[in-house]
Amino acid sequence: MPAVTFVSTNPGKFREVRDVLVPFGVETRWERRSLPEPQADELSEVVDAKLDAVRDLRGYVLVEDSGLFIPSLKGFPGVYSAHFLSLWGFEPILELLRRRDRHAFFRTVAGVRFGPDRWQFVGQVRGSIAREPAGRNGFGYDPIFVPEGWHRTFAEAPTEAKNAISHRAQAVRKVGAWFAKRSGASGRKPPIGGSHHPSTSR
Repeated sequence: MPAVTFVSTNPGKFREVRDVLVPFGVETRWERRSLPEPQADELSEVVDAKLDAVRDLRGYVLVEDSGLFIPSLKGFPGVYSAHFLSLWGFEPILELLRRRDRHAFFRTVAGVRFGPDRWQFVGQVRGSIAREPAGRNGFGYDPIFVPEGWHRTFAEAPTEAKNAISHRAQAVRKVGAWFAKRSGASGRKPPIGGSHHPSTSR
């Protein structure tokens, strides 16, 4: 069974990643460690910095970075999502959107490292920002994000429902498929996601 070490300080993210990788036969271990989050224009740049910071770990290592992007706020908070939320919470965003379009999307870039080699995988889900927080599940912006076609926030949904469509689950599912294909290719590097700059589907 292939194994990967997921590096994060967030236990909720670890559980989500572990549950998504189980069907692919991938064992997920957790390394609780703070990673650098440099100011950057793209999530992929942040993931590259995180992959640089885990070069001391052996075997396959998995990191990720996610952002909430609101087009009517010119993509804010985007790559600054986690930092902004830790400082200000939801209220400034809800206030800014009172008279603006509420459409938004979540995007995740997951990065895998094995020695000097690295790969990136992208997941994205569209939706809108709720008028007030709702729900107690999940973490981060889940209480104010309503996925497209839903009438409830991610935080109001059971974990299984969120993992079926979430941005992070999409990216990690690609990681699982990559592991499955790699295992079936007798150790040859598969073409899936083998780039520092993944294409993003919109």
